[in-house]
Amino acid sequence: MSFFAKLRMMLARFMQGRNGVDNLGFAALWTGLIISLVDSLIGMGLLSMLGMALYIYAIWRMFSRNVYKRAEENRRYVTAVQNVKTKVKQFFLRLKNSREYKYFKCPQCKVLIRLKRGSGEKHIRCPKCQHEFDQKA
Repeated sequence: MSFFAKLRMMLARFMQGRNGVDNLGFAALWTGLIISLVDSLIGMGLLSMLGMALYIYAIWRMFSRNVYKRAEENRRYVTAVQNVKTKVKQFFLRLKNSREYKYFKCPQCKVLIRLKRGSGEKHIRCPKCQHEFDQKA
């Protein structure tokens, strides 16, 4: 067995039962790298310490043996990122369709509803809460 094969086996044995790299750890590493690069451009020591703290946090997550807790943290992070991506995507879609549709919120449950522009005043029933109200398009 070669040296590198032995090294790979030792690393695999060491990482057994540990969390490893996940989305949150990867994001912490990239954020730390970006903060460190910004710090090198402006020369502020505080940003360097923040970048180092993010590196340490990412490494701590990788070597953590509490896999369940790290997986729950990662799940919350991935859900939050997906929610932000969905909201940004919907915003740009509303912006693109703003000439054709008018968007407004239900006064009771705040769900977003759209009406075709130029259709006049309509009596609307909210699809979520069944609240009825009038809205001009």
